[in-house]
Amino acid sequence: MTKNAFALTRRAAAIALLAAPLLAQAANFPSKPIRFIVPYTPGGTTDLVARTVGQKVSEKLGQPVLIDNRGGAGGNIGMDAVAKAAPDGYTIGFGAISTNALNPHIYKSMAFDPRRDFTAISLLGTSTIVLEVPASSPIKSVPDLIAAAKKNPGLPYATAGAGTSMNLAGVMFAQMTGTELVHVAYKGSGPAITDMLGNNIGVMFDNLPASLPHIQAGKLRALAVAGPSRSPSLPDVPTMAEAGLKGYALDPWFGVYGPANLPAPIVKALNEAFVEALAMPDVKAKLQQAGFSPRGSTAQELATLTQTEYQRLGDVARKAGMTAD
Repeated sequence: MTKNAFALTRRAAAIALLAAPLLAQAANFPSKPIRFIVPYTPGGTTDLVARTVGQKVSEKLGQPVLIDNRGGAGGNIGMDAVAKAAPDGYTIGFGAISTNALNPHIYKSMAFDPRRDFTAISLLGTSTIVLEVPASSPIKSVPDLIAAAKKNPGLPYATAGAGTSMNLAGVMFAQMTGTELVHVAYKGSGPAITDMLGNNIGVMFDNLPASLPHIQAGKLRALAVAGPSRSPSLPDVPTMAEAGLKGYALDPWFGVYGPANLPAPIVKALNEAFVEALAMPDVKAKLQQAGFSPRGSTAQELATLTQTEYQRLGDVARKAGMTAD
């Protein structure tokens, strides 16, 4: 055996020794509770989806799925905890179009790179963004809002946080209407909705599940939805395109991620559990009623989506000059 061949053999043996414990864990996965980090505050879309689907995943895998809400920095704090966790399948995260595609382009400092620091597991689905105002507002339609924004440059609008898909929706709206809007970032949908109900802020872009009960109760008025088609939950509310903004369409997506280098058997077990849970009729009905469209996927499909959206939203962010602290 040559010196180089001997060195390669030693290196391969060392790698095998390091991998052996992970492979052993994978064979018995799961043998303890799984922590599912939701990088946003309780009460929003992500929390609803995580708890609904997590319960079914728990039943499938035979271990508790513990929801761990870690809000802050547009979801970056929670997803950083996922990136730094051991790649054993016992810590997974609720990633999104913001945390895994948009944020790296707008935050000055990022503790992780979504292209290399995660293992994709499965899509969870897409949410609907709704443009809304308080029920008492004189603004009745998208053209009304555009007129008000042009009359009052610097009109503030609320979202659940800087760098979120709702923030992106507001940036796109301002770009396409030629208006000057000021973004007011809240720490989650709940506090922003509270201020909306108290007439402390007059316009909001929000993920529909959080706002839908207030819209249905007549406390908030939905002007339009951001997606390419109307929401089944709000069939009478037009899309942005129908309201006059031709070409406007934004469908926020969400997915499950683990740390980088998650063993394939663990990815397979988690993927199968999430895909099965998302296809259950009772889960689909509950989430669709709340304005969320559940859809599982292969791990590769989510990995590919992450890469392509990273590139696409980088271009959008640069063009808009989007930044966040």
